[in-house]
Amino acid sequence: MPNPSRKPGLPPLDWLRIFESAARLGGFSAAAREFGLTQAAVSQRIRNLETWLGRDLFLRSARGVSLTYAGEAYLPLVEDALQALELSTENLFGQAPRDFRIAGVGSHLNALVLPVAPAFLSAHSDIHLSTTSVPQRSDFAREKTPLHLRFGRGLWPGRDAALICAETLVPVCAPAHTATALTELPLIETRGERPGWRDWARRVNIPLPPVARLSVDSMEHGLTAAAHGAGLLLGSRPLARPLLDTGQLVARDTPALDTDFGYWLSWPDTAFRSTRARARLDAFIDLLRSGT
Repeated sequence: MPNPSRKPGLPPLDWLRIFESAARLGGFSAAAREFGLTQAAVSQRIRNLETWLGRDLFLRSARGVSLTYAGEAYLPLVEDALQALELSTENLFGQAPRDFRIAGVGSHLNALVLPVAPAFLSAHSDIHLSTTSVPQRSDFAREKTPLHLRFGRGLWPGRDAALICAETLVPVCAPAHTATALTELPLIETRGERPGWRDWARRVNIPLPPVARLSVDSMEHGLTAAAHGAGLLLGSRPLARPLLDTGQLVARDTPALDTDFGYWLSWPDTAFRSTRARARLDAFIDLLRSGT
């Protein structure tokens, strides 16, 4: 039932920000860490918000918390309002965002963002960098995080984008297989929109190796399989770089295959308009590029 004693208007912004954080991060403890508060303080603010609204926003149990139906309905409204307020404040008053939140496929974040995160945070001591894993690329349509690390051709409605690196495919295998001829290694096939072994063979004019015996639906799985000795993979050079640098994978001395795809950092076309905000974004882009 609605709270009959509630006055018209909005609840305190602090309560809304903590509610959004707890919902986004999946718990009160994580929200407490993000805001530098105790879990008890976060719990109290959320309880205050629930009392003010006259609705429970979270289900509490020994295993943690989850959103109620009311919480699930309220969350996107709060997210949109906070994002609109942040963007308007930035555009009107030139305040650079201190919270860099970036969403991307886990393997992309691991290969392209996390290696340069220490340098970025060292250069910008007042910035908090947080990453959000997106299970599938189609989930970006519902992702509220401002910055997206995306794979494609760089065209997304309502968003600007900067190319971090082009997608290049190169045959890779475990170190134990480097002395084995390409045609004698079992192939690992990745399903999806990237060019495959037949495209590589036609482009570089090398006879097609035997038919693939292992097929995976993600480049991350293919890289893992190749590193464990499953065979030869037409691997993404940008995503394989951590494994190549540590010697877990070896790039074969054969021509690479350039593609029309790439890895892009994108953001809403209404964001990062102030000079200071854009400078920080450009610094982040430069670091991402330097890591590839």
